[in-house]
Amino acid sequence: MQSLADATPPIALGALDGRYRPVIAPLVDHLSEPALNRMRTHVEVEWLIHLTEHEVVPGVRRLSAQEQTALREVVETFGPDEIEEIAATEKVTQHDVKAVEYFLKARLQQIAPAEEDRGLAELIHFCCTSEDINNLSYALMVKGAVDQVWLSAARDLVGQLADMADDLREVPLLAHTHGQPATPTTMGKELAVLAHRLGRQLRRVAGAEYLGKLNGATGTYGAHLAAVPDADWQQVSRTFVEHLGLTWNPLTTQIESHDWQAELYADIARFNRVLHNLCTDIWSYISLGYFAQVRGQGSVGSSTMPHKVNPIRFENAEANLEVSNALLDVLATTLVQSRLQRDLTDSSMQRNIGTALGHSLLALDNVRRGLAGLDAAPEAMAADLDANWEVLGEPVQSAMRALGARGVPRMEAPYERLKELTRGRRIGQSELVDFVRGLGLPPEVQERLATLTPATYVGLAPTLVDHLARSGGVERTEDPTGVGPA
Repeated sequence: MQSLADATPPIALGALDGRYRPVIAPLVDHLSEPALNRMRTHVEVEWLIHLTEHEVVPGVRRLSAQEQTALREVVETFGPDEIEEIAATEKVTQHDVKAVEYFLKARLQQIAPAEEDRGLAELIHFCCTSEDINNLSYALMVKGAVDQVWLSAARDLVGQLADMADDLREVPLLAHTHGQPATPTTMGKELAVLAHRLGRQLRRVAGAEYLGKLNGATGTYGAHLAAVPDADWQQVSRTFVEHLGLTWNPLTTQIESHDWQAELYADIARFNRVLHNLCTDIWSYISLGYFAQVRGQGSVGSSTMPHKVNPIRFENAEANLEVSNALLDVLATTLVQSRLQRDLTDSSMQRNIGTALGHSLLALDNVRRGLAGLDAAPEAMAADLDANWEVLGEPVQSAMRALGARGVPRMEAPYERLKELTRGRRIGQSELVDFVRGLGLPPEVQERLATLTPATYVGLAPTLVDHLARSGGVERTEDPTGVGPA
């Protein structure tokens, strides 16, 4: 059998870079290997500029505005040629950060070619351990991926769900607790519960703190102090990290401790788990006939049963959320631990951040497309409500309890009397009304209960949807119309 390993262009091993590439492509700018080298270049450039602009090292001139612009242009124009150049250098150095250092030194020589400026290159990676560059690069990469890609997609989904909740706030729904018919609600209120839960997690993710450090091989500023003893190195470090848009971590080993990453990934994983709950609930509502899946999207439901329209978007999302959470959980668990002052488990582990977020992003896309392909079926919900009049045993016995507490006679044992009427058998409207009229209730209470139906017994459910707007809100969006691969 012919090998596919040497095919050109190379065949992706994983689904994210194969079948699902169009959905997760925006993450490539943030969490791919080339993106890591580009961000390392950015950090090294900014460190050089920071050192010279603040005259940290005595006797070294400031870079001109033109030179600073040219250095930053190296980052802005970073592309395939630079990727290839650094890869070729790494084959020699066998060290990725050192390859970036040599790449940037070569560029600086072109930008400042004068013989008297050759010493400037020694300030590239000055007093830095690789982790000084890497921790800042990863913090910036993850921040960009979350803020610019993941959060945007997640907010769109929650906004779409909130819109559905608003549209369906008045549509009565037979609730199911423990799989059994229970007190009616509305479809809108149930969707609002999920939107509210998801929105709360989004606010936690949006408020994440991204930490960074630059303090040398064991976090002591040893090399810094040996090289330039009169500099305020903690101030230099803090202002540099904050200049990058990160929170300065003043106390670390060789590595930044990654606790912020564990916190962030736990919050995203919790969002994923709530979203998984949404998927299983929607799947169940489809199974009950409460939602119809819109036909005409060009999809085949079953290869052998032409009548079927399978809920593939939600099933696909479930699987990808589970993969994402498996990775997020191991990232959060592993990254907070390091033997003594340093080991390399975090280096290998962090290369999976893009994959973890990629599967979550793919799930978000599938859920959005799935929700866009749904039509509520109020008639199916109404039929189930009308077949379960026994759920009105709750309001009748509750009203009897309130009357009994006030001393109204003949209200004894309300729970037990309704249990005898309703448990283990179906009753209809006539049986319930006859029962109510035989209780000896005050006329106004009797009339209220006798006219109650399962469809009208929804309490405050429609108005509860308003809490979405009052609890911080979610961004609204238009429903997507495209359909990608499952």
